[in-house]
Amino acid sequence: MTQQAPPPHLATPLASPEHDASHPGTPMPPLDAWMHRQQSSGGSNMTAALLAWFEGPAPTLSALRRLAGDRLARYERLRQMPSPPETDPTCDSWPLWSTGGPFEADHHIAESPDVTTTGLEAHIAALFTTPLDPRRPPWQLHLIPTTGGFVLLFRAHHALLDGRSIATLLRALFDETGAPRPPRAGGPATADAPSRARQLAWNLGDLLPKAYPLPFHGPVDPHRVLSFRQVPHKEFDAARDSLRSAGSAERASANAVFLSATAGALRTMGITGRPLPTLPGICALVPVDVRTNEESQLLGNHYATVRVPLPQQRDARLRLAAVDSFIRRSAIGARARAQAAVVSSRPRKITPLSNAAGRYVDSPRYFSLLCSSVSTHAGELTLGPARLTAMAAIPPLGPGHPLAVTATHHAGTSVVTAITDHKHRHLGRALAERIHYEIRALGRG
Repeated sequence: MTQQAPPPHLATPLASPEHDASHPGTPMPPLDAWMHRQQSSGGSNMTAALLAWFEGPAPTLSALRRLAGDRLARYERLRQMPSPPETDPTCDSWPLWSTGGPFEADHHIAESPDVTTTGLEAHIAALFTTPLDPRRPPWQLHLIPTTGGFVLLFRAHHALLDGRSIATLLRALFDETGAPRPPRAGGPATADAPSRARQLAWNLGDLLPKAYPLPFHGPVDPHRVLSFRQVPHKEFDAARDSLRSAGSAERASANAVFLSATAGALRTMGITGRPLPTLPGICALVPVDVRTNEESQLLGNHYATVRVPLPQQRDARLRLAAVDSFIRRSAIGARARAQAAVVSSRPRKITPLSNAAGRYVDSPRYFSLLCSSVSTHAGELTLGPARLTAMAAIPPLGPGHPLAVTATHHAGTSVVTAITDHKHRHLGRALAERIHYEIRALGRG
């Protein structure tokens, strides 16, 4: 049983000073501030979460709290509070982070009752939309017993943690019993820097509308409905190999398979409308992590978004080839880093222009739906005698976008997750199941 300690700049002593409300705090980075204002202004519920399934005996609540005190209390990010408080939506000042008091596992870690009657998906959806305590750092860990095992739900305000950060914290809580898989090759630390002209072209391209409203777009209600579909890795691998059988020299990426399967699902379900002959069309907003390999443990929000066209050809392999080709030629990683550099350099103040830009980025003219594909790059993980079998990322829904899908890859299993608001609940399960069908169909040829 091994456990990796975080880098020194991410850890703090267990003995922490009490929170001083008079301390001005430090300005939030622009992406944190945007997430904070999305919720504090009443625009949407900006909770993000990661769900982990375990086979084996569940820990007691007291044991889980003790373990969190040993392994998570050192992360200062888990003691940070937004300031001014989210209860003051009229404040136009730039939001701040201030450091709260000691790590309080009793207030952040809770156990759910038996969910046999309510159902796991409905229970998680209810927890996901329950407001976080505004008096404490905005995160919670829920222990949910299930038949033959348990699940852990780690949820946090997106201003505090992005999906990669939540995965980092959960991994710090777990035991590593096997060697982790190496991160993807050609990451931010090794890629050649693009020219200034290319970065400028990317940034200008990021401002253009690339989508048109779909039939399901519209106001998002406060309730959430979750649908999960487990996909064996062998099915993803077979779908990736289908590109070779179609004449390509390389396998498709798992991300390309997921996006092309989503495109096929939207098309065959008849909810994309009639695609226009030219752009704008159907466009996925894809989050891209911009941490270097040396920054892999860095918490907070460190990503940018790239829009990927979702082709609507009838032939599944043609769709996969089109998505895979776009991903390869568009240098998504470098493009995301260029976007992140521009965002982080913006003046830290609230202006009518920044508010208008935020509304535009949230609109169906900018993107059609969120599609996030994440791999843990981890070996076997356990929590005591229980083994982690699968994970699922649960993102927030943006204004006007009542549907999002994710694919989370861990060990031998991927989980496709569809999240909708209550009004569009009929889309969630059907879409998750159809994405799985499209992945299997690619693999069968």
